[in-house]
Amino acid sequence: MGAIPRIQDFDDAAYDPFVSDEAAFGDCIDPYLRLAEWREQGPVHKMDYRAAMGLYPDVTMAGLEHYLVLGYDATEKIFLDPVTFSNKTYARNLGISFGRSVSTMDAPEHSRFRKIFQKAFLPNVVAKWGDTLVDPVVQGLMDQFSARGKADLVQEFTHHYPFHIIYRQLNLPPDDVKVFHKLAIAQTVVMYDVPHGTEASRKLGLYFKNLLDERRRNPGDDLVSLLALAEADGEQLPEEILVSFLRQLVNAGGDTTYRATSVLLTGLLSNPDQLDAVRQDRSLIPQAIEEALRWDGPVLIATRTPTVDTELCGVKLPAGACLSVASGSANRDPSRFENPDRFDIFRKKQRNFGFAFGPHVCIGQHLARIEMTRALNAILDRLKNIRLDPALPAPVIQGTMMRVPKHIHVLFD
Repeated sequence: MGAIPRIQDFDDAAYDPFVSDEAAFGDCIDPYLRLAEWREQGPVHKMDYRAAMGLYPDVTMAGLEHYLVLGYDATEKIFLDPVTFSNKTYARNLGISFGRSVSTMDAPEHSRFRKIFQKAFLPNVVAKWGDTLVDPVVQGLMDQFSARGKADLVQEFTHHYPFHIIYRQLNLPPDDVKVFHKLAIAQTVVMYDVPHGTEASRKLGLYFKNLLDERRRNPGDDLVSLLALAEADGEQLPEEILVSFLRQLVNAGGDTTYRATSVLLTGLLSNPDQLDAVRQDRSLIPQAIEEALRWDGPVLIATRTPTVDTELCGVKLPAGACLSVASGSANRDPSRFENPDRFDIFRKKQRNFGFAFGPHVCIGQHLARIEMTRALNAILDRLKNIRLDPALPAPVIQGTMMRVPKHIHVLFD
């Protein structure tokens, strides 16, 4: 690998984006209670979800009419009808941070570029990463506390391992990793702090352009090299599309996987009988992961906009409105899930929207499931008799837009 210019930190190097999670995504412990109340009143409401939950308004959505969509059936209709319900509203916030991301596109543009990117995340490709990328990171982090008999699984493990996997995917210079992570996370503050969000986006854009140039000259087997040489209709992918994808990768891949894994561990450790069942029968891990995604998936709210004046569940929706689609409400709809607020890995199988659904289903879902599987197997193998530490507070999942516990204090033999 050749030399590239060092990544640039914020002009104010003391700025810390990691303290902004609550400002961006809220700290509500149980948003599901209010979502259930609203769902019982009807599946569509004219309201701004963020404002109703006491969050800072999303300044990038100012001036739009806001609607909240609740329940399984209404959510499914929206996800399966991208012609009527467009992703282009994400251009107002994700577009500022990431640029021309596939998340901001509709067909046919979205279909064309997603097809290329998806080749890098096919199950057979991702399966190889389990051995070469995931396991070394998981084992390396666990080496730091596995002999201690106690740990905070969030602060010492889940908060780190997906991001370290991405660093290896991209083959980043080790000296750039700390600032890279700061800039990547800071892109999410753009909804209420445009200056820092755009500064992060600009500096990551410059860094990725230099990285792409270097990998085209000296390609390796890393993801940047693979994408730098990828083609669409016989031509290489446009640089701005590549840069946008790489900008979004850390948040779309690292952040959501960290949250989902933390929720999975919270659910299992809070239900020792289910944890013991998984310990004894590892074939239960896939359904444990699906239940975690359903029960308290990392992303509570998705966003869409009607392309034309339309109607949903008897409510008229104007073209261009901002629709907050409550995936979390759909995943706890009692018409589809019995006793939906309970974490139960043995419940009847039913599709959930933890990774969305339809044409915009998460590209990295296969990698996320492998990462969660390898992490849980390693924890069960190396941290014998793992259990919650009774001397410290039990984990509390919080968040109004995105969900995660801050701590999971455990003991083990």
